[in-house]
Amino acid sequence: MAVARPFDKLPALNSAALLLVGTDGSAQQRLAEAVLRERREFEISIHLATSLPLPAERDHLRPRIDLIVFIIDIKSKYSLKNVEASLAYVDASFFLGKVCFLVTGVGRVNNCSIEMNAIWKLRDVYCSPVLLCELEVERIQATTAQRLLRMLQICAGHVPGVSALTFGSLMRSSADD
Repeated sequence: MAVARPFDKLPALNSAALLLVGTDGSAQQRLAEAVLRERREFEISIHLATSLPLPAERDHLRPRIDLIVFIIDIKSKYSLKNVEASLAYVDASFFLGKVCFLVTGVGRVNNCSIEMNAIWKLRDVYCSPVLLCELEVERIQATTAQRLLRMLQICAGHVPGVSALTFGSLMRSSADD
């Protein structure tokens, strides 16, 4: 069980790999299906994990990971603790635009168990963008899938002239405004 590193493997031509990390398997599944339903010009592989570190690789079967999405359920303190524990197993170079935090359940503010300040602190400490969504609403689910797909496309290097680091800093700048 090793630390996830972004440049351990060479990129595959016209493909990208997304890793969804979170404790709510049904939310991960819904999000993965929504991403796969979106129209795209490259092959995508989506991997689901409840936490990091990932199990040891067998014969180097695991592909290069282009984007890690940590899913935090706003109504579950365990979800936040799981993400915080998993962050220790991510190489620092991933935080140069190849990680984002996806906060689900934001439409139910009366059921929140997590203070938003804890989320903003994660964003600031790890220099990674935060996406807020409600995966139970199909329209918002589709919009979130489109955003993640565009981020993945940039992180995989399929957008000429735009790097993951540049895109990440643009997202942080717009969040500060």
